[in-house]
Amino acid sequence: MTPMTSKVIPTIRRATVADAAMLTRLGERTFLGAFTGICSPEDMQLYLDSAFTVAQLARELADPRAVFLVAEIESEPAGYAKLMAGSAPECVTGADPIELERLYADQKWLGHGVGPALMQACLDCASQAGHRSMFLGVWENNFRAQAFYRKWGFAKVGDHIFMMGADAQTDWWMERTL
Repeated sequence: MTPMTSKVIPTIRRATVADAAMLTRLGERTFLGAFTGICSPEDMQLYLDSAFTVAQLARELADPRAVFLVAEIESEPAGYAKLMAGSAPECVTGADPIELERLYADQKWLGHGVGPALMQACLDCASQAGHRSMFLGVWENNFRAQAFYRKWGFAKVGDHIFMMGADAQTDWWMERTL
């Protein structure tokens, strides 16, 4: 099967520290696919050099507050999500919140259910861990992602600055109950 000839159902699994190199490549590829041509190459590279290194991903995977979920299609990594327990911004008012820090789907698999499968797995994981609300940050100009999150019941509750390299961008905080 190829992504062009049939719809496939991704499988979701929890990532381990052994997945750091794979997640580094996948994260960099999906981030570049989503933002190349929108952000300056210099700012993109600064961000990639800090966020998507094997050492950085290994640290994040080892953090007991973090849960990484990997979507695979035909044993190929197709996307991943990261949940992070901890503090929430003041505008997040739901009980026992958890942050959806990342939800990335590889361009090759867009339209094949990777995003919805990861989102449902994140909601299930968060609920099973006792969280009663989820929040996330999304760039104010990422209209496709905002529409996706609204379909899943997220609503804007505030905003904050996200540093894309040296570029201060406005991100929205969005939240939903579980």
